[in-house]
Amino acid sequence: MIKPNPKPQLLAPAGSLEAFFAAMENGADAVYCGLKEFSARAKARNISLTELEGMLSYARQRDRQIYVTVNTLVKEAELPRLAETLAALEALAVDGVILQDLAVWRLIRKHFPGLRLHASTQMTIHNSAGVRMLERMGFSRAVLARELTLEEIAVIRRNTSMELEHFVHGALCFCFSGQCYFSSWLGGRSGNRGRCAQPCRRIYHSRGKDGYYFSPNDLSAIDLLPELAAAGIGSFKIEGRMKSAEYVANVVSAYRQVLDAPQKQRTAALKQSKELLKASFGRLPTKGFLTGPNPTDIAIPTLKGATGRFLGEVQAVRGTQLTFKSRDRLHVGDRLRIQPKSDRAGTAFTVRELFLARKAVKQVTAGAQVTVNSPFRDTFKVGDTVFKVSSGKAFTLSEAACRRKLQQAGQAPLPVSMEVGLADEILTVAAQCGPWSLECSYPVAVHAASSSPISKETLQGVFERSGEAPFVLHSFRAGELPPVVIPPSRLKELRRDFYRQLADLVARERKAARYSHLQQAQAALLSPQVSQRAVSRQITVAVGQPRDAHILNDAGVDCVQIPLSAAAIQGLGRRLTGRESQVIWDVPFVILDQDWADYRAAVTLLVERGFKSFRLNNLSHFDLFDDASSLQLSTGFRLFSLNSQAVQAWRELGARETVLYLEDERNNLADLLARQGDGHAAITVYGSVPLITSRIRIGGLRPGSRLQSDRGDGYRIEKRAGLTVLCSETDFSLLDRLHDLQQLGCHRFIIDLSHIGPFSAQGKKVLEALNRGQGVAGTSPFNYDAGIE
Repeated sequence: MIKPNPKPQLLAPAGSLEAFFAAMENGADAVYCGLKEFSARAKARNISLTELEGMLSYARQRDRQIYVTVNTLVKEAELPRLAETLAALEALAVDGVILQDLAVWRLIRKHFPGLRLHASTQMTIHNSAGVRMLERMGFSRAVLARELTLEEIAVIRRNTSMELEHFVHGALCFCFSGQCYFSSWLGGRSGNRGRCAQPCRRIYHSRGKDGYYFSPNDLSAIDLLPELAAAGIGSFKIEGRMKSAEYVANVVSAYRQVLDAPQKQRTAALKQSKELLKASFGRLPTKGFLTGPNPTDIAIPTLKGATGRFLGEVQAVRGTQLTFKSRDRLHVGDRLRIQPKSDRAGTAFTVRELFLARKAVKQVTAGAQVTVNSPFRDTFKVGDTVFKVSSGKAFTLSEAACRRKLQQAGQAPLPVSMEVGLADEILTVAAQCGPWSLECSYPVAVHAASSSPISKETLQGVFERSGEAPFVLHSFRAGELPPVVIPPSRLKELRRDFYRQLADLVARERKAARYSHLQQAQAALLSPQVSQRAVSRQITVAVGQPRDAHILNDAGVDCVQIPLSAAAIQGLGRRLTGRESQVIWDVPFVILDQDWADYRAAVTLLVERGFKSFRLNNLSHFDLFDDASSLQLSTGFRLFSLNSQAVQAWRELGARETVLYLEDERNNLADLLARQGDGHAAITVYGSVPLITSRIRIGGLRPGSRLQSDRGDGYRIEKRAGLTVLCSETDFSLLDRLHDLQQLGCHRFIIDLSHIGPFSAQGKKVLEALNRGQGVAGTSPFNYDAGIE
């Protein structure tokens, strides 16, 4: 049986200073926050470096921790700024950096060793092999994918000693985190760049029915905290860097109450906490996948995806006034959001005036016909829905008050270990503070002691008083002391001098280290390179099944990519004998622990038969290969490569070819291809983009179902390797940009026909367009021309 964590950490979001103090004052053990740049919640207010320094001081004085999210994908031109950010975070000694892009990992490992590495849930770590890879790469914590059951988490725990973190509360993504291209497909606003437009929350039409098919309810695992601890989770994470301080205060307080409750009082604490959570204005609660692999309440198509407490529908609109029957109490100061019937975003405002039967009031009870005055005219319509998203009783610490609290906190003291010796009227003081050490010798006038000679306790008492110097005495030792007395004024004088010198040393060394590490990192960034060698074009066609592998008979096709599965291996026969070097086996994105042995056996069999090329789509896949040196491993687009540092990282891990990121734009590809260094880069130039890949089964829809948005965009549902996939009915194509891409320096191209087959009418049309160097009508270049935010 798994031994429960004695005291799991309660980790809270801090998207603003107010949310930080709400977390601190309501019992969070740690918070995670993002800076103005490189944060996967770019729409949050986020934190400046100056604010972060004050937050760290405040937290350390209370034995709390702060982790910083640097968890977006980074463009090539942003790498110098990324290095500056990492240098600043190392100088501040933050408690951990949460990352997604391996550029961040590579820069930290090589140039900023003072930073601890946390793997974001956006890395889709979902099995023991993935955690083993993180251990090899120097990570200290893994934030596991939210698609795991308690049993699957326990299996991972048994195979690692690494810190494991899991979300326990807040918004869920329908897609595996980090693998959603839906928002980016609709307008270049990439979720992996922190700019998700949340198209999953909108309404879609299928077979005459409307539904919120991709809008999950909110995770709430407050009933399962002992089970999560027993499964091996050491950090309970609350989602919500976009949420208000009120939300943070309510949710942290609720979870703190349950975590601290004695066993006999846990039932009562749970009841009280659930009442408190009702005030957090979230969606309906679900336990997600924790209780089993097929949850029925995680996404209910009939429920709107809006957050907040549903109050009713607008019954009348008169200028700026709205009338509706409120299902809940309403106060002046409450914040409302009016949601239109379409899938457009809602509009929020704070209630300043409230009327009951034309009489101005401060509050109304549930069931009242109420009129509110809004700051908007001609914006709302009868039938729009009304949600309460925060109350007038919100956490009320203003931003100015937050800043004052940070200033009052001052600088966090650094622990000092000290040793003192006295000989021949010379007092020697030696101290160790982190990686820095200082030793000073002071002449002192001594007098023979008739009583109460100098002692270790006396000296320790002197040096415990560091005054305004940012130090705290952690340990103190003294050698053998002669029976003498030193004037107290002299001891105070040399104490002040020693701490001044130590403070100067620490400040100087920190500054030098920051500058040195930054210079090394920026110098190591690759410069543009001009290739003088002629490179021939290589075409790989991805197919859906082994029987389509005879596309290799086409003179224009160099390689074929086949999905790796047990069925594919069993039906292979001798079909590809003699062509092993032209086959790339595409490893499925998700392989759970219970299936791992089967895939390892399949890989072993294929290698024995002479196949050498495998496309990896998850960090865990590297663990499938005992000796990668004799193989041709490549990374698929799901292993993000948006910059040259990430490309270098994959090569250092064993990949000889890198498929560049599917969402990318021309300008960044040009920058990246000019700096990629040695090795091979490939680009997908035709395919069906997997907008959403999910473990969730969609209620009411089967594979093959068609959907349409209220904008007229068409989509289809597919089943791939046991997962639900949403694809656009419009294919992605850069076939008419091949010459441009070759000019940029890419000569390896992937034509993904797995969804249509290479011998279908459409498949033949695509291959003909490839041979002619032309585009395909009715396709989209994705972000290539318009760019990615």
